[in-house]
Amino acid sequence: MEAAAAVLIVLAAIVVRFWALQTQPGGLYPDEAAEGLSAQSLLTIPGYHPVFFNSDGGREALYAYIVAAVFKVFGSSVLTLRGAAAAIGVAGVIATYVAVRRFGRGPALMAMAWTAGSLWMIAVSRDGFRNILTVLVGAAALAALLRWGDRPSRWSALAAGVAVALGFWTYQPLKLLPLLAVLWLLWMRARERKRFQSLVRTWRWATGAFVVVVAPMVYTAITDFSGYFGRAAFVSVFNSGSMSQDSYPVHILKTLGMFLFTGDPNPRHDVAGLPLLGPILVVPFLLGIWHCWRRRADQGYALVLLGLPVFLIPPLIANEGGAPHFLRSLGLAPYVAAFVGLGCVEGIAIVRRLTAGFGGSEKAATQAGWTVCAIAVTWLGVASAVTYVNRSVAARYAAFTFADVALADAAVNNPTDGGPSTLVILDSYDAMDVQFLDAGRLPTIVAPMTKIANPAVYTLIVAPSRADIAASVGSGIAAEAQVEATDPEGNPVVFSVVPQPEVPTLP
Repeated sequence: MEAAAAVLIVLAAIVVRFWALQTQPGGLYPDEAAEGLSAQSLLTIPGYHPVFFNSDGGREALYAYIVAAVFKVFGSSVLTLRGAAAAIGVAGVIATYVAVRRFGRGPALMAMAWTAGSLWMIAVSRDGFRNILTVLVGAAALAALLRWGDRPSRWSALAAGVAVALGFWTYQPLKLLPLLAVLWLLWMRARERKRFQSLVRTWRWATGAFVVVVAPMVYTAITDFSGYFGRAAFVSVFNSGSMSQDSYPVHILKTLGMFLFTGDPNPRHDVAGLPLLGPILVVPFLLGIWHCWRRRADQGYALVLLGLPVFLIPPLIANEGGAPHFLRSLGLAPYVAAFVGLGCVEGIAIVRRLTAGFGGSEKAATQAGWTVCAIAVTWLGVASAVTYVNRSVAARYAAFTFADVALADAAVNNPTDGGPSTLVILDSYDAMDVQFLDAGRLPTIVAPMTKIANPAVYTLIVAPSRADIAASVGSGIAAEAQVEATDPEGNPVVFSVVPQPEVPTLP
């Protein structure tokens, strides 16, 4: 029964992550293109094997290596780039089940079902970002630490050390995994001395595995300090120049309110600013916290409890942009899932006590309770999937830079089939879309305001506006530019023109 339920949940996770992936979300955000470009470089540049990319604000390389493997098999495209993320999202669902199974069959299945159908998890699984690795590796680390705590051995210690170190290869929040592990060990030292001593006998294996796996990243951090820490420092509240949309107290309130009241305003991370849980699932979430708190003498429950404040640190201290920020909150995913699953246990226990007072059957109350939990999680999962795939193009257009994709299309759909003879006028950030999409026939790309001495050498000039063309090649040529694409409101977003050689004026 348990295996059948788990298989059904995995199949549902596959469906909601791959359904209509070709068109939803559509477009291509430059940060996604950066991952694709890095993967293409890994495949085409001999001897190119970095562990960290300095481009696009600095990025850990693990996701790009996975994407490169997918490109090698299925070819390079937006679909395969996002398909890699979707597959990792499904693996994260399975890893969540493995982690929470320690607490029982029911909680594990509920946690797994919530992860499969959460709007938050669906959204991040369908974007081609490395951030989705946070869910998979975070759940794997939780599972490995719980296993080590329950059954200390060389092998469980090695697995825990590797899993914690892998966090450094994913995304910023999981760099706090060592802090979580240390706090957990200190708690165990104070509350479960005998178990702590058992772990101490194997700690060298955990430490050794951690050091080996994390060493390349540590070397990168030492030799390229500004590149490695630059982005994190820039978005931090400790940076006076951080561009926050709110005062810091408001930022804190919005972040803490994300479980019930507030949602991410960024359409790439969320849909319509909906909260992480909402009024229905916040109940088992809170009950799950209470369930763990009452059992905090057990190291497993204590670890899940500690995960909540530790992984709230990144979204709380990084105040650049809008709040709450669901990507910076991804370290919370397996712990939120565990709380939802364990909250069902607590809620059912409360119902059993109430029905027992009226002479009700404990077995019937338990079965009814799990049925209600399963229906609630399933219904919300279906609602989340429908909400996501039914978004209009207008709701996604700017967030996923559809205009950049249209510009890339215009750059190759010309008589010369693209290539260097096409000139694209575009800033370096948005140009990553063109570089990825037109990789086989890359046009010449120049920044806006770049003066072109002899535009007639190009067979086509493409730019986001007529003003960009005028600034680079003159108002005469710009006046001849035609609209190639418009946004959903009908505003021009791509212009193109075939420059004509200047005819000398007779005296």
